[in-house]
Amino acid sequence: MSHKHASSHHRHWLQAWLAGLGAVVAICFLAGITDSTHLPLLLGSFGSSAVLVFGFPESGFSKPARVVGAHVLCAAIGLISLHFCGPHWWAQALSVGLCVSVMLGLRLVHPPAGSNALLVFAMQPDWTFLLWPTLLGSLALVTLASIWQRLFPKPNHHA
Repeated sequence: MSHKHASSHHRHWLQAWLAGLGAVVAICFLAGITDSTHLPLLLGSFGSSAVLVFGFPESGFSKPARVVGAHVLCAAIGLISLHFCGPHWWAQALSVGLCVSVMLGLRLVHPPAGSNALLVFAMQPDWTFLLWPTLLGSLALVTLASIWQRLFPKPNHHA
């Protein structure tokens, strides 16, 4: 293995471990607040959001407005679908399809948020679900990811 290849391999793994550690810190923060205050800030979809915001911060899917906006949008679509259609299998499918279409139409795409509609049907929460965990949790996640990226920026290999 050449020195250049070994160095590239080392940088790749370093960035992978830093991204994973960032996700640990963020989810620990959200889970710790949830546990200590009983204010829910965690959604299952935040796990896959963490993959994007820590592993691929340069991706359009990781832009803070898209992360927060899409999470709130898809949770709202799920709540509206549940409210007007009831907890039926076809309403779950309809809500996910609406999430896909509206995210694409608004150019507010963050793929993990599409699962929020299904989480709404599984949990059947009230309307405060839009505020917590959805809005406050996603805001905290992107804020923590932004701080992490400032502390541990990805090296620019094109320079």
